[in-house]
Amino acid sequence: MLVGMGCRVRALSLYNSFNDWGWLETIANRDKVEVVCGDVRDPHFCKAITKDVDVVFHLAALIAIPYSYVAPDSYVDTNIKGTLNLCQAARENGCKRFIQTSTSEVYGTARYVPIDEKHPLQPQSPYSASKIGADQMALSFHLSFGLPVVVARPFNTYGPRQSARAVIPTIITQILAGKKQIQVGDVTPTRDFNYVLDTCRGFIALAEADAAVGETVNIGSNFEISVGDTLNLIKELTGSSVEYVTDAQRIRPANSEVQRLWCDNTKIHALTGFKPAYSIREGLRLTVDWFAKPENLRRYKTDIYNV
Repeated sequence: MLVGMGCRVRALSLYNSFNDWGWLETIANRDKVEVVCGDVRDPHFCKAITKDVDVVFHLAALIAIPYSYVAPDSYVDTNIKGTLNLCQAARENGCKRFIQTSTSEVYGTARYVPIDEKHPLQPQSPYSASKIGADQMALSFHLSFGLPVVVARPFNTYGPRQSARAVIPTIITQILAGKKQIQVGDVTPTRDFNYVLDTCRGFIALAEADAAVGETVNIGSNFEISVGDTLNLIKELTGSSVEYVTDAQRIRPANSEVQRLWCDNTKIHALTGFKPAYSIREGLRLTVDWFAKPENLRRYKTDIYNV
């Protein structure tokens, strides 16, 4: 989307010895993107990649909630210390805007709905705790050093390329692989799902809004749907008659599962005029169509529970 706007884009890919850029390998305009490989846990590397950059979209993070139960220390290193490293680098290099990627998980189970930016923060998983810490670190650089930070807080994003650690791609890939029974966890929680292009539009709108500097801003649809109803919609869109079966290993600890998320998007609309362009049905249809392409589906291991 940024390339399409005429921006010069430098993209960070986590270093690996195969020089594999992940989904960046498949984008149509790869020749127009400068891809660098490295790790935000290295402060010297962060300083190098932010040189001559106007706007930093800081999306690098460990994001899987179940894996944060297994390896919480790595979430502190990547999410909190990585954010510190990038903030320090952006400050030293004079970056004009720093977009810190937050998450609706920091709110925990809704105490009231819809959830606005004043909702209390509740760290119900090591992942959400690390993101609360990262957000506060970024805001501290704004207040202490004048770094022009915006905390963008997207609610649940879905769409093409999403990893199978999330519920929507997990269901779609299992159905398209021909399974008759689909393994699921708890389907009672509700979410405010957002098609990926809407999330991207929200990020760019916040990057362009001077009034958003120093603010924390939700990106969401102001529409709530249960995981179970979402799964049934996917069944309808795929013409499937699959049966959903509860898999015990997919059930999160009782006090860790966020039961309800519903975004109040009043603030982003007031600051930028942003409105979602895709309904849940439209977004899921586009997502199913993408996963249905054999070259995309075969990249997913549908027989393995991906934490």
